[in-house]
Order: sequence, then structure tokens, then C-alpha cells
Amino acid sequence: MERLNRIKELLVIRNMSQKELAAKLDIKPNAVNKICNNKTQPHIKDLKKIADVLEVSMRELLVL
Repeated sequence: MERLNRIKELLVIRNMSQKELAAKLDIKPNAVNKICNNKTQPHIKDLKKIADVLEVSMRELLVL
């Protein structure tokens, strides 16, 4: 599968673990792992929450 999002990269830049992101989003760490590895893509509302937590725009999360 082609890379569709930069969430994993931004977690490294923000020095945040996938578990920490999962806790802030109130979702399972396994779900964040799948999103970070581009196995699934978040719904638009979840993408907004992720952008807010990582303090970036939703556009910055996506590979265009």
C-alpha cells in the first residue's frame, strides 16, 4: 500500500509515542499503529483530532 499519511513521521518529530497519541485520542493503540503504518486511514473527524494533538494542520498530515 502506498504511503498516504505522515502521522508516524510527525510523532517522531513531536517526540510522542503511538501509545501517547492513542491515549489522547481515546482509541486503542492498535488502531493508531494501523493508521501510522498506512494499513487504515482515519475518518476525517479523527484526522482533525490527530492534527490538533500534533499541533499541525490536517493538510500537513497527508502525503499529497
